[in-house]
Amino acid sequence: MKDEVARKIDYLKRKRKITRLGGSLVSLVVLTAITLPTLYFSTGVLFKPPEDLNSDSPPGQWTMFRHDIERSGSADSATTVPQGTVKWVFPTGGPIHSSPAVVNGTVYFGSQDHKLYALDADTGEKLWEFQAGSWVDSSPAIADGVVYFGSNDGNMYAVDADTGEMIWVFETPYPISSSPAIAGDMIYFGADDYNIYALNIQNGRPVWKFYASSHVTTSPAVYNGIVYIGTNGNYLYTLHALDGRRILRFKSHYPGFSSPAISDDVIYFTNVNGYLYAVDHDARSYPREHEIKPLWSQLWVLGIPGVPQPPLQSGFLWRARLYKGMTSSPVIAEDHLYIGSDRYLLALDIHTQEKTWQYRTGASIRSSPAVAGDTVFVGSQDGRIYAIDATTGEKLWDVATEDKITSSPAVANGTVYIGSYDGNLYAIE
Repeated sequence: MKDEVARKIDYLKRKRKITRLGGSLVSLVVLTAITLPTLYFSTGVLFKPPEDLNSDSPPGQWTMFRHDIERSGSADSATTVPQGTVKWVFPTGGPIHSSPAVVNGTVYFGSQDHKLYALDADTGEKLWEFQAGSWVDSSPAIADGVVYFGSNDGNMYAVDADTGEMIWVFETPYPISSSPAIAGDMIYFGADDYNIYALNIQNGRPVWKFYASSHVTTSPAVYNGIVYIGTNGNYLYTLHALDGRRILRFKSHYPGFSSPAISDDVIYFTNVNGYLYAVDHDARSYPREHEIKPLWSQLWVLGIPGVPQPPLQSGFLWRARLYKGMTSSPVIAEDHLYIGSDRYLLALDIHTQEKTWQYRTGASIRSSPAVAGDTVFVGSQDGRIYAIDATTGEKLWDVATEDKITSSPAVANGTVYIGSYDGNLYAIE
């Protein structure tokens, strides 16, 4: 009888141990299930973006839209500044919105005649042309002898920079007017199918895509392993460059058609209602931030006891009110930001957020400015490209074309290249 009681006691002890161990294992699994996604989605503790994932245009070249993947729009300081003499003009069969890229003595750009062109940068002689299925409004990017560009036919193309022969093509359901950014072995761009894509640069195979809930016609910037891109909806997104994981969703309240620029760890971008935003490049949204914030704000306004004032939106540093209708992308040079706003080219002190000067053109500015030395270059829908003194805001010279300009200038080797809706690409030295 005693032996049977002892066995029963031992059995109950073992059962309690097993139960406790099982409970501990379940708790560990639950804790892991909560902790790992939190670390993955909400912090940089695991899978931190690679901070060496950057690139730049070599001296004297302009390899992609806005010069580099930080979308600085600023040429290297040694560049000779163009003086306003038309060097050559090359005609295409349609308006030009695509902004040129200049690499190893060749100018690459697209036209609404459905073609991408490669011209001799010195003479304007055509080297080759590539026939796409629709308009080429996307600005090309060049890396390791390959030209990458999108088309309104829904394709992202990779073609040989020397011959124009197609290497690969990636198809999406809707147009691509976003200009690609290249970093490491990846190419990044947005599309009208509401997605942001990352492709393997060697074969065009998708690595990841992110659903942005709106058209994405803006061009991404890449900095320290993070992709920054605005949408035609009301948000700027920052995404992990290797896997597309969302880091920040910043609400701008109005659609954005300009591309973000990054300088000294700050993201600058605009919306069509005339606001310029400065956002911390390393900020993260807290879970369900934009769903929680409206209710939190209402409770605080009602004076509910214990409800604190809601914090500013994650990443918000400051904003400045400019003019409505902005689609021009900003360029930052030293302590100033330059941007087209309505029909004005504006200079803004980024420390005080005050306008230093403004220059009025004859129509609205959709072109994004470029800076070389102490000169700002920009096109206007009045059909002229302007050279403006960056310090004083005084006009140095302008060159007239036969139609509006929405293309953004590229400056390389003492020449500014820009397209016009008159169908011509202009080289001005």
